[in-house]
Amino acid sequence: MANERLRAAISVKGETIQSLASHVEVDPKTVERWITTNRTPHRGHRWKAATFLGVDEVYLWPAAEKQAETASTSELITYYPHRGAVPAALWSSLIDGAKSNVEILVYAGLFLFDSHPDLADQLAAKAKSGAEVRVLLGDPDSEMVRQRGEEEGIGGDLAARARITRRYLEPALGTPGVELRLHDTILYNSIYRFDDDVLVNPHVLGAPAGQNPVMHFRYIPGARTFRHYMKSFDYAWERARLT
Repeated sequence: MANERLRAAISVKGETIQSLASHVEVDPKTVERWITTNRTPHRGHRWKAATFLGVDEVYLWPAAEKQAETASTSELITYYPHRGAVPAALWSSLIDGAKSNVEILVYAGLFLFDSHPDLADQLAAKAKSGAEVRVLLGDPDSEMVRQRGEEEGIGGDLAARARITRRYLEPALGTPGVELRLHDTILYNSIYRFDDDVLVNPHVLGAPAGQNPVMHFRYIPGARTFRHYMKSFDYAWERARLT
């Protein structure tokens, strides 16, 4: 049975077998076999093809679902019971090692700048070397930040922390490649992405972020979890406002 989903996805995207093959770096005859014999490609090829066509790989190749689930489980590196349990050396290693992407989604995230006083300069240097740096801070004047401050029991201090973080970022903000936006979303997780590693700090009602668990994930092609959280980042980014 032919893979009509793949054939249709190529057509809807306005691509061809040749253009898909070129992107995935395989022979066009290989792509033809994916369609005509419904062959399931290797995981890396599936991920490249699905990303290029803008669809989920499991939609194109349902048989790959079990492999994707296994890969997603393997993305979890470790779990910390609270943010303070994350080793200081890990934060420093991830920051120092990032070369292509640094993406931070927080209400304030002041602890990160307090513990890394040169972070703004580091981010600027990374951007100058070609990295994309995107920071999302809570809008200190928004209802969501006020509400979260009340829930954490610190009231207006959360908004004050967001303003301080904004000030710490100042030295980096004139550097091309460093972008800051303010958001007023209901934030379910703080997200700290450094290239293929992401630390996710869930928000628990009534508890400050520092008291909540942290999960460390590392991207694996074809897996879901890393991509799932970064879609959340992009969702907030698109709705945030420039400063």
